[in-house]
Amino acid sequence: MQRLRLTRTARPVRDATGRRRAWPWALAGAFFGALLAAAAQAPAHWLARWIADTTDQRLLLADARGTLWSGSAVAVLGGGPGSRDASALPGRLHWSIGRAPGQWRQLELQLRHACCIDGTLRLRIEPGIDRQRVSLPPGRQAVGHWPAGWLSGLGAPFNTLRLGGAARLWADGLSVETVQGRWRLAGRAELELLGLSSALSALDTLGSYRLVISGDGSGPGGARLVLDTLQGPLRLAGSGQWAGPTLRFRGQAQADAGSEAMLNNLLNLLGQRQGALALLAIG
Repeated sequence: MQRLRLTRTARPVRDATGRRRAWPWALAGAFFGALLAAAAQAPAHWLARWIADTTDQRLLLADARGTLWSGSAVAVLGGGPGSRDASALPGRLHWSIGRAPGQWRQLELQLRHACCIDGTLRLRIEPGIDRQRVSLPPGRQAVGHWPAGWLSGLGAPFNTLRLGGAARLWADGLSVETVQGRWRLAGRAELELLGLSSALSALDTLGSYRLVISGDGSGPGGARLVLDTLQGPLRLAGSGQWAGPTLRFRGQAQADAGSEAMLNNLLNLLGQRQGALALLAIG
């Protein structure tokens, strides 16, 4: 009779080397998972701090609530470090940040503000280590509208002029790009100052004006500025260059015939007098 030999099935032996190789990947996965979870809950004041630092304390997001990705704040214009000037818009500015449709490397920032933005304003953000870019959709579009008195928060000369009227901003193919701390602008922005008045003038309306900012994105900074008058007894004109933090502007102000007496004090404050003209100079 043939004998049957029973054998035990061998148990798999764990590879100690494999275990040593696996644990760093598990640790890395846990670390990045925790990092993503923390980023998803990043507080809104992180964005407020970045905006304040980037604009040298000129634009502030006060009372920021929510997260970096979805939050709200009060929009405030300030006069810079150490300044006591500040002016806030009514209501709250709401934002949300998510992946841009069809673009996994880009983000989309959506802004809503009941007082000053019609509908939803959408901006594309292309983040990077040494290079970032923010752009509006192509084509001419309204960006927002604000009371001209909001500008008083920037300090002199706006806090002295105490302007009334409205400001409306338009953009056409506008983008701003920073490369290793230097910025360049492409496209065109138009700031319309409509029905302006001043506490320093007896006239009900000084006029309406347009400031055009344009650039071709070919070099660092180099945005061009042109100011002209749309209508009104106070005639303003000038041009300049805006490169990084440096603004240089030269222009002139003049009263229409018959309005000289009512505008004389205001012209004296706007710039050095040269006969009927007040010479405007910034930088």
